[in-house]
Amino acid sequence: MTIEFGLLIPTREAVMSGRQETGPLLTMAERAEARGFDSVWIGDSITARPRHEPLTLLAAVAARTKRVRLGTAVLLPALRQPVVLAHVVGTLDRIAEGRVILGVGIAGDVPNIRKEFQHVGVPFERRVGRLLELLEICQALWSRDHVSFHGKHFSLDDVTMDPKPHRPGGPPIWIGGSGPIALREAARFDAWFPTGPSVEFLAEQFPRIQTAARAARPSPAPPMSRWRSTPARPWRRSGFTSSWRRTTPRRPP
Repeated sequence: MTIEFGLLIPTREAVMSGRQETGPLLTMAERAEARGFDSVWIGDSITARPRHEPLTLLAAVAARTKRVRLGTAVLLPALRQPVVLAHVVGTLDRIAEGRVILGVGIAGDVPNIRKEFQHVGVPFERRVGRLLELLEICQALWSRDHVSFHGKHFSLDDVTMDPKPHRPGGPPIWIGGSGPIALREAARFDAWFPTGPSVEFLAEQFPRIQTAARAARPSPAPPMSRWRSTPARPWRRSGFTSSWRRTTPRRPP
């Protein structure tokens, strides 16, 4: 049993406090690696909760670190076009040499997030279907050439995308959220990324996800749970904020 700690880079807090420079955020990531953190994470929002674009910033972090894993906590893929997202993530994973973790979410039903979907021209009510099709397309583009796909939301004919990720098949996908859809889909992917449930909720739901994962794919190890902690203190200029920790056995890379 191992415990690992990750650092959430406070991009939103930096923008909210009027400090939009990226230098201090990159320095924070370098210090996290030097001090033994296992991973560095960046959140996502375009207009609902203004912050730096996570995949772009993670590319800069990748260039300035060597060991820590680099993750999104969490990305909203439904706001993006699948071929473009697959290309960006593939290039990011090349820069990071296989250290990327793609934490993804469905998006909560709150007014500012609904407006965010409207701003980018995506129907909010279709976000779940778009997310699932998008992840399927990305994994296909990361794994093979001449991909064709015809779904409800996206259609591709004979698409080959290069460069493919450094990690064969693409980065691991962690499903964020604690609602019924997130719980269902976490069993099909690499990990469940709960967002703030109680310990009792985690203890009740995680065995169900493991059971569903074993039924769906008996050979690989079932998805692991990653626990998101709450910030220990408000945002400070010098400060590390919240962390992720893993308390389940390691999986092979």
